[in-house]
Amino acid sequence: MEEMIILNETTGSWVTEFILIGITNRPELQVPLFVVFFLNYMVIVVGNLGLIILTSADSHLQTPMYFFLRHLAFVDLGYSTAIGPKMLVGFIEEQNIISYNGCAIQLVFFVVFITSELFILSAMAYDRYVAICKPLYYMIIVSDRICWLLVAMSYLYSTMVSLLVTVKLFTSSFCRSNVVRHFYCDGLPLLYITCSDTSEIELIIMIFAAFNFVSSLLIILTSYMFIIVAIFRMNSAEGRHKAFSTSGSHLTGVVIFYGTLLFMYLQSQSSHSFDTDKMASVFYTLVIPMLNPLIYSLRNKEVKDALRRLFKKLCKPSL
Repeated sequence: MEEMIILNETTGSWVTEFILIGITNRPELQVPLFVVFFLNYMVIVVGNLGLIILTSADSHLQTPMYFFLRHLAFVDLGYSTAIGPKMLVGFIEEQNIISYNGCAIQLVFFVVFITSELFILSAMAYDRYVAICKPLYYMIIVSDRICWLLVAMSYLYSTMVSLLVTVKLFTSSFCRSNVVRHFYCDGLPLLYITCSDTSEIELIIMIFAAFNFVSSLLIILTSYMFIIVAIFRMNSAEGRHKAFSTSGSHLTGVVIFYGTLLFMYLQSQSSHSFDTDKMASVFYTLVIPMLNPLIYSLRNKEVKDALRRLFKKLCKPSL
């Protein structure tokens, strides 16, 4: 696909639309990929929406752990919805066009939800640390007020970062091209087509990305270090198994999510490419939100029991 070049330098307001390259420009792959990602998105919606409804409705799941799990499902659904439907439309359109404002809105919501996920995963790790290492004080330390405070701080901070990055980026000049070499509006591909001085926005993105990643991962690693020590100090094999099982689902989700981000952002500049970015982005924006409901339901006895109670209630004949 040839790039549509804008010959004269213009301010961002002159650019009325962008062309998204998409995952592939091979015509024979458009329909098969549309089917695959349509099914993928349906699983994401059903799985995460189902988890939100189940953890809200079942009286046995009204604990801090499931409160954070409900918000994890919400942010997974949020950033996959910010990207998925527009990506699906791109498979069936001749040119995958997104408006200037639509691109900015997509970036805002994506950054809000993906940043929130980092800190919600951190809050879940802290919750598991308190539950295993300080069980007698669990309901005091991780009270409803603290849970809401942690989640609200995540959303407010993520919104602030998202608006700052988006405003800085979209007040730049897009004069090299209006073709975004990605399947959604992301910061790095947009920086690639600006001709303004990008040193300030690059520094802002680098500082926030490093802080978000390192601080959230440090909380998770520290929490699990204390959890592992506490588990090995337990005398009961049954107690150790229960502690491992309650933390196993979260640890699995953390390893997959952070492993993908590490792969994407720790590449050397020589091996870095937009094609590699796209493949990694597909995994953490559309595959992980599909896997998380499966990880937290299939590996969790309480969620499976809640599902059984729900099915029994639905199947019970009305008198």
